Amino acid sequence: MKSSDFEVLLRLNPLFSDLGPEVVATLAAMSHTRSLRAGEVLFRENDLGDALYGIRRGEILIETGSASGKRVVLNTLGAGDIFGEIALLDGQPRTADALAVEQTELFVLRRSDLLSYLSREPAIAIKLIELLCARVRYIAGQMNEMTVLPLSTRLARRLTVLAEDFGSEIQISQEQLGAYVGSTRESVNRQLQAWRKAGHLDLKRGCIMLRDKEALSQHAGFLNAADSDW
Repeated sequence: MKSSDFEVLLRLNPLFSDLGPEVVATLAAMSHTRSLRAGEVLFRENDLGDALYGIRRGEILIETGSASGKRVVLNTLGAGDIFGEIALLDGQPRTADALAVEQTELFVLRRSDLLSYLSREPAIAIKLIELLCARVRYIAGQMNEMTVLPLSTRLARRLTVLAEDFGSEIQISQEQLGAYVGSTRESVNRQLQAWRKAGHLDLKRGCIMLRDKEALSQHAGFLNAADSDW
């Protein structure tokens, strides 16, 4: 059943969705599962990159350290997400830390098994290259946002992205949110309080509950705010 679950996950992922059912089934059969407790580290920056991961259930935080010693959140991943592509393909050390936010179950596809299969199925290698290019574009876009967009826009965009994965009730601290958008917790809190007074959202300890999604989409600069899939 777990192998079949991974097959479903791969079919829903844009990286693998058009490879055909036989290829997806073969990849799923290569995998095994791994469980993590809340707070358990999956890998550290500079650890050997030897596997691709898919999240069956739970949540994984990707973070790294800044020059000042602070932790910087790069991404939060949930059920259905696949990660670890860069180290998997080049065999070099991991570029960030990964730890479980809550009890998490992962599908694991080993580098040695995947590379053996890629030698026989080059179409998969092409898809992985395309994914890496998309990641580079995403990072470049994030850097551009931090230099040219005001905090309110960056914050609204980040909440929009998080809501797409986790719904209207987002479990995240204001410190983590500040790391996402390149700002301080205090500045993030001031903006969130202003939106709370405007009725856009509610605040609870470690949680942001979105109330007016269209208004936040407009703050994010999305032209078709009413069509946003929240």
